[in-house]
Amino acid sequence: MGIEIERKFLLANEGWRAAAHRAIPMAQGYLNDLSVVAGGAQLASVRVRLEGEAAALNIKSRQVGHTRQEFEYPIPVADAEALLRLCVGGRVEKTRHLVQVGAHLWEIDDFAGDNAGLVVAEIELAHADEPFERPAWLGAEVTDQPRYYNLALADRPYAQWSEAERAPHSSGTAG
Repeated sequence: MGIEIERKFLLANEGWRAAAHRAIPMAQGYLNDLSVVAGGAQLASVRVRLEGEAAALNIKSRQVGHTRQEFEYPIPVADAEALLRLCVGGRVEKTRHLVQVGAHLWEIDDFAGDNAGLVVAEIELAHADEPFERPAWLGAEVTDQPRYYNLALADRPYAQWSEAERAPHSSGTAG
């Protein structure tokens, strides 16, 4: 079984851009929507992602927080393109920038389309209490705020958020 331990942060400034060593365009969609996952009718999200010249099918358990079950399988790009046409909700488009800081690789997602203006940094850890270097560009942690999860962004994109929801510590309503 795959376990993902991931923490998610907003950015305090643009300092990360100079350190980015790779940029990967991504488009992804979900075969189920937020309401069935958040409501408990389904216990996992099912995502299709085009990532540069590769594609994958991803299944992630619905827990809120930094630790979830995750399973990812490479699929042919043509299959991903066909599956994206079957997805519910909106398509999440972004460019993922890779930034090495100490022993950890940060993934900085700069969203486009209906989520333009949102930039989120993610770090995957080997265990929940693993220490990591906090670069100066790192802002507020939003790991426990479901509205920042990609499944929620497909359902209710950043363009629809109120100013209060865009504040990093607000409870928001996007779930």
